[in-house]
Amino acid sequence: MHKEIWIGSAVGLILFLVFLGINVTPFLLVAVVIGIIFFMLMRQQAGGTGGNIALGRSKQQKHVIPRSNIQFADIGGQERAKKELKEALDFLVYKEKIEQYGIRPLKGVLLTGPPGTGKTLMAKAAANYTNSAFVAASGSQFVEMYVGVGAQRIRDLFKEAKSTAEKNNQDSAIIFIDEIDVIGGKRDGQQQREYDQTLNQLLTEMDGVATSDKPRVLVMAATNRKDMLDAALLRPGRFDRHISVDLPDKYAREQILTIHTANKPLASDVSLERVAQETFGFSGAQLESVANEAAIYAMRDGSEKIEMRHFGYAVDKVMMGEKVDREASEEEKRRVALHELGHAIVSEHVRPGSVSQVTLSPRGQALGYVRQNPMEDRYLYTKDALEKQIMVCLGGAVAEEIYYGGRSTGSKNDFEQALGMAQEIVQSGMSELGIVHLQYVDKTRIHDEVERLLENMLEKTRALLRQCDPVFQHGLKTLWDAEVLQGDEFRAVLKQYVPQQQEVAV
Repeated sequence: MHKEIWIGSAVGLILFLVFLGINVTPFLLVAVVIGIIFFMLMRQQAGGTGGNIALGRSKQQKHVIPRSNIQFADIGGQERAKKELKEALDFLVYKEKIEQYGIRPLKGVLLTGPPGTGKTLMAKAAANYTNSAFVAASGSQFVEMYVGVGAQRIRDLFKEAKSTAEKNNQDSAIIFIDEIDVIGGKRDGQQQREYDQTLNQLLTEMDGVATSDKPRVLVMAATNRKDMLDAALLRPGRFDRHISVDLPDKYAREQILTIHTANKPLASDVSLERVAQETFGFSGAQLESVANEAAIYAMRDGSEKIEMRHFGYAVDKVMMGEKVDREASEEEKRRVALHELGHAIVSEHVRPGSVSQVTLSPRGQALGYVRQNPMEDRYLYTKDALEKQIMVCLGGAVAEEIYYGGRSTGSKNDFEQALGMAQEIVQSGMSELGIVHLQYVDKTRIHDEVERLLENMLEKTRALLRQCDPVFQHGLKTLWDAEVLQGDEFRAVLKQYVPQQQEVAV
């Protein structure tokens, strides 16, 4: 009622002033400003503590994650990482036992590793393993332009974790912060930033989690940039345990593929071991995408089951991208075919059985490519292995030289890889320069040694490919007609036309 009286009085006053001939525009502007301020104050009162803090709290209510069915058994590979994480989680499960040994419970676990390796899945499995309340947030949710908002959200996150555990009658809670490098970056000390306040609040909350508190809170975080994190965050007593979640090895890749194809109809010719062998360097997320894309290709073909060729298409798509409509001229297609055959011939000579497929169809930025089977996972390389891989990289350019008398821009990426491996030979002390420190050696000497290595490999590659003209001609005809030359077919052609391949000096 009072509201209507005030509004009526204001309108009457304005009309009276207009009747007297007074300019009411300034009064109207003042009234609008007062109205806006009044409206904002009312909204703040309705929202709780007001402004950005209320906004932060409303977002925090979304952090509670419903209990999932993810168990450690559902995560393929990562046996070492899972074992380390389970040991850390046992401090929440077997409280009496750790008290017997006088062990201080861990306060934080940091999961580090490349994207797509399963860090978030392991955090969800951890909540199930310990029957803990699970609260999750992303580092970006704490970043605001308003000072103090991020710190308030950190406080709210810890309160929410404890209250959720108490509500569900649980003895422990797990807080998971993904991409923690967003708020946990190194402090430069030059200025007081919002990021620094948020990080300081996180450090304070982790220090304040006493071992006797109930419910006990364990902070888990994930990042693929551990080198960016502040030292105060990584010290013992905060993130006590750092667990590396690496790219899966061959056995782990096969496990992951088995999990992601469990609900898919596979044909009898599908060998997940072979797919795992051909996907060296793939993350768990990429392997899941391979299984999914293979099913999509089977559906496109109208096939009742997923065949091995569908997995081949899927690996190509995840690795290189989808096929493109770019149409090259006949001369370019012939050059690309000879280029890729050069790579394939050298690869098969230095590592028999390594060629999985030679393709002329363009994918992504590539007009053609050779998909190689790495045969085995390798993490250390000898000088001989690096030199052979350099020869494979140079094979395409050498083939163009033999048939066209010159090179093209298609060899640019190959040369970058070859240069990188030649420099690796020098830096690893495997060249004629011996063990050197690059900072104290004349750059001209290093350049000359790299150039000598590459010229030596070029001569060996030329000598090898000049003996293989029948293979080039037969492979060119097959690629021209079918655009794809399978590895087994290519090896049969190589054996037919170059039976003395084992005697060729490499």
